[in-house]
Amino acid sequence: MFARILEFEVKMEKKQDFIKTLKNEVLPILKKQPGFLELLPFFSEKFEEKKVINISFWDQKLNAERYEKEVFPKIQEIVKPYLTTPIVVRNYLLETTLCEHFEKALAA
Repeated sequence: MFARILEFEVKMEKKQDFIKTLKNEVLPILKKQPGFLELLPFFSEKFEEKKVINISFWDQKLNAERYEKEVFPKIQEIVKPYLTTPIVVRNYLLETTLCEHFEKALAA
């Protein structure tokens, strides 16, 4: 399994609009991508902290890389009005032997 971790800051006055856009525009695009498994958005508990971390899971690196090249630029344009910083992307291999319950939940 492969993970893409995105870090950025959101305009706090637009947080609810951002969440709505993720749900109604971004997620449907992701669900159409080969190999996409799940998106996990994380927001700080502290209101004044604007940092958001989005983790998307992919069945394999090849599908995540294809998405990065072909579709991600469109996603960036969709969310750009809500951001105060550029998106920083980091890619990781997920060691599934250490998280069997999580892997089974994604497979279900």
